[in-house]
Amino acid sequence: MLARATTWWTILRICLEERLVYRGDFILGTLMRFLPIVTQIFLWTAVFASVRGGDIRGYSSHDVIAYYLLTMVSRAFSSMPGLASGIARQVREGEIKKFMIQPIDLLSFLLLARIAHKLVYYIVAAIPFALVFWLCGDYFPPWPEPTQALAFVASLIMGFLLGFYLEATIGMLGFWFLEVSSLLFVYMLFNFFFSGHMFPLDFLYGFLPDWLAKVVMLQPLQFLAYFPSAVWLGKVQGWDLALGLMLQAAWVLFFIGASRWAMNAGYQRYSGYGG
Repeated sequence: MLARATTWWTILRICLEERLVYRGDFILGTLMRFLPIVTQIFLWTAVFASVRGGDIRGYSSHDVIAYYLLTMVSRAFSSMPGLASGIARQVREGEIKKFMIQPIDLLSFLLLARIAHKLVYYIVAAIPFALVFWLCGDYFPPWPEPTQALAFVASLIMGFLLGFYLEATIGMLGFWFLEVSSLLFVYMLFNFFFSGHMFPLDFLYGFLPDWLAKVVMLQPLQFLAYFPSAVWLGKVQGWDLALGLMLQAAWVLFFIGASRWAMNAGYQRYSGYGG
């Protein structure tokens, strides 16, 4: 157990050192990603100006702008660029063999690499995040209660795990299909709409039948952007909050099992040739 812990710590430390060397562009890159918020402020202000009563499904114009900013935080935790395609590429090009013959677990190695990536990202990008949220502070409600803040943190951590294992599961399909770019395109399309990145999923109750909107609220993608943001804004409270966290945890466990099953099944059918 001690030897394994030492191995994982060494991998994590090396991944951190690698990313600290070449990720100085995080500050500028993160700041540039916030530029569209200017357009969003004008857009949602105009939308709510035409709405009778001044809110939509319990959201004011300030709530929606704050929600949009919070989804950037949520997606910074849950997004896994290059993970699925990287796994499929290793299968296709034969690099996956090193994980089959060496005593290093593929999923554990990739998870540690992503943890290092996120740690470095937030350490370096904390300055632009703080600047933007300070400039837009008037759009946010008062700070939530401690229990609500803890639920928000828990949802972000589980959002990271869910995003990782969900994309890892897609990447493992490379053992069967070799190329998963088409699947990734479909996944990203659904992700954009059903994660809540485009608008709060509460709005669907005004456009879809209630039963279909409830089905959407059970799917895992909502936990990648919508759910953490709604928790911070107090849109999910009490028993609904507890049920939401339990459902998120259940989806995390499901995709942990799915990704590991797909990896082991893929190992059984993989064939490598050459020197």
